Formats: sequence, C-alpha cells, structure tokens
Amino acid sequence: MASGGPARGASGTAGAGGISVLGGIRWGLDRMLSVVYGVVYDFIYERFSPYQALQTEVQGLVEAAVPVSADRREIRVLDIGCGPGSFTCAIAEAGFTVTGLDAYGALVEVAKEKRRAKHLANLAFRQADLARGNTFREGLFDQVVNIHSLYVHPAPDQLLREAYRVLKPGGHAVFVNHTRRVGQWSTLREIRQRDGLGAALRALLWVLPNSVFEATRSRIGPHYWDEATFTAHLREAGFTVLETRRTFLRGASLLVWARKGGAA
Repeated sequence: MASGGPARGASGTAGAGGISVLGGIRWGLDRMLSVVYGVVYDFIYERFSPYQALQTEVQGLVEAAVPVSADRREIRVLDIGCGPGSFTCAIAEAGFTVTGLDAYGALVEVAKEKRRAKHLANLAFRQADLARGNTFREGLFDQVVNIHSLYVHPAPDQLLREAYRVLKPGGHAVFVNHTRRVGQWSTLREIRQRDGLGAALRALLWVLPNSVFEATRSRIGPHYWDEATFTAHLREAGFTVLETRRTFLRGASLLVWARKGGAA
C-alpha cells in the first residue's frame, strides 16, 4: 500500500451552484475515503510485521546519520508522501523535528488529527507536491525519507531533484520503492509454501488492501526500479549512494540510503 492515499475521482461540470454542490459532495467523499484509508492503514501498520521491520530499518538509518551527542530536536526530517502520517509520527516520537508532506489534502487532515491526539509539538504536516518546486527553501532539512510513493508519482525524477535541493550539504536520505508489482495470489501462495498458512493470512492484511489500491489509483507509472535503475536515478539527481538493500515483503522493495555530497 503506497502512502499517497486513494485515487482522486474525476470532477464533473455544472453551473456555479452545481459546482459548489458537487465540490461539497466530492470533498465529503474524499474525506470519508481518506478516513477509511487512514484507519485501514493504521490497522495494517500496527499488525503487519513487514511494516514494523521496515520502520525499524528506516528509523535505524535516520538515527545512524546523527551523532550520539546531537540534540535530536535540532535535526529536521522531511517525510515525503507521508500519507496518514503513521511513520512520520514514529520519527517524531523518536525525538526528531519532523515535517510530513503529502499532496492529498484529506489525508493530511487525518495526519494532523493524529498529531493532535499524540500531542507531538515537534511534528507538522503540510499539503503539497514537493516535485512542483518552491515548497521549501534550499538546504532546510538534515534528512529526507520517502517510503513507497515514488512508484506512483507522476514525476519521480523531479521529486528526487527537489529532495536533493531541500537537503543540507552532507544531509542523508532514505528512499524505499517497490521493485515489482506484488501479485495478490502468487504472493500469498509463496508465503504459505515458505512460512505456513498463518504467515500467509497475516500477509493478507497488506496484500488485499494494496490490490484494491492498485486497482483504483490513477494510471500513473508504475515506476518499478531494480538496484541499477534506482541508483542511476538517484545519482542523476545528485545523490551519493551509500547503501542498497532488499526489504519488505519477500524483498519486493528496495531501500537506498544516500547522501548529499561525498561519502561519509
């Protein structure tokens, strides 16, 4: 499941009054779908062990880039494509000053409600598409994180260039992207054969909603990148690649740790 949220529907045409009514209906539907998406995402996030393992991996790299003596509140982290903000909250709870960014406004509102419920003063959410440019000033952040949204972004290379621009010199970035489509039944069959029926049923928590997302999202991409392709895109954006590793569901995703500037 990508963190960018449910696909938008097409808008209709009508007179001024009709547009207002349709706009209100669409906002209500967007809001309802986003709340449902956020609840489902959180339910999966809290119970699906590959998500928990991925969070541990990414957060470990965020922490590894910071000296032990550093004040984490002074380390600014940008979570690009934050969705309902579950992982963003986790980084903030680890003590970092975090901004979650997502282009889908209704999901940002869900994330803001989550921040208020958790009383996290070191966390903010904002609606914007970083790839459009001028969202943040150059060199504002110490680190950027992006999990499972590049493959459905309409301009992934522009997004990577903007991520590079808003990083401070020497700043670090963690990107996670799918390398292939995760087939619903083939995935469950392989997990059952390897790890048993219980593991396959637990995997269904993610596989089924992700299949729904894939069926309903806008037809953009998908941009599935293997190691060579992913690292090439990052280097073209200016990054120095420090490490790559397979991760998530049976290695279906690729995690890349990178830096703005030379190797550490």
